[in-house]
Amino acid sequence: MIPFGGLFAGSVLLALLLDAIFGEPDWLWRRMPHPVVFFGRAISFFETRFNRPKDQSALSGRLAGAFCLAILLLLGCALGTGIQLGLMTLGGIGYVLIAVIASTLLAQKSLYEHVERVAVPLSQSDLPGARTAVSMIVGRDTSKLDEAGVTRAAIESLAENYSDGIVAPLFWLVLFGLPGLICYKIVNTADSMIGHRNERYLYFGWAAARLDDVLNFIPARITMILLLFSPVSLHRSRTVAFQPWARFFADARRHRSPNAGWPEGAMARRLDIALSGPRYYEGVLVDEPFVNDSGRRQIGADDITLALKLYFRACQCQFVIVALLGVWAI
Repeated sequence: MIPFGGLFAGSVLLALLLDAIFGEPDWLWRRMPHPVVFFGRAISFFETRFNRPKDQSALSGRLAGAFCLAILLLLGCALGTGIQLGLMTLGGIGYVLIAVIASTLLAQKSLYEHVERVAVPLSQSDLPGARTAVSMIVGRDTSKLDEAGVTRAAIESLAENYSDGIVAPLFWLVLFGLPGLICYKIVNTADSMIGHRNERYLYFGWAAARLDDVLNFIPARITMILLLFSPVSLHRSRTVAFQPWARFFADARRHRSPNAGWPEGAMARRLDIALSGPRYYEGVLVDEPFVNDSGRRQIGADDITLALKLYFRACQCQFVIVALLGVWAI
């Protein structure tokens, strides 16, 4: 475990600041591959060589996927440990470089920008443009979405990606440094690539999907707390103190994901809107329950703006909490 505090805490705070200010600079990633691209290539390398969906049983497929994931995690842990130990010997400049590396695996600004790109055309009554923008950040079919459907998709993506794209990697960075951050991103990338319940990945991607659920369990609930209690005036939001908590917890547990329902439920409650619900995947209507089904369903661009306002404040609170933890750990 990394002794959180001192220069390392400063590295984490600097990483958050760098990501919030610069995000994902296109000029840099046009010239060199993003670290996640390397993770994706490594996952594809193992998948194409070890996944045999037509010639494997459930057990052999799961063992093959677990074996490949374990190798990737060992390599990721070794890489992160080697980089971190090497940079820490350089003193202050080394800790700055740790922050720069860590900032590339966070997504505060890029998530804000992607969701904002949905709100802009929607506010201009450009539904086709909003559908195109939201299709960049969700996996569902967007061609049939109305204004409320586009809005729900954007806000759900904001809540879920805040959890697994920011809070979760930050959580594992604080606990285990660069090795923890890199290993989390490998698992999360593997889940997005092979953690699907289709014929090709049903067994081989099982380990990645289950481990991703485990690694996101605590961060998802931390995200819920940040979204529920970040002090911001949303005008339309309910008073948190008077939330029907039993129904909130029931909503979160009814979600198709064991983790996504918690941040989505918190966002839905703060904005007093209904999220999730029926949607199309590959032309097939999937009838899923609403999260906060008593909330408003006629929603639009203004609600995305409010969601971004809440997200921004939650990121500020997250920064303050990390700073306080760093001071406490000194």
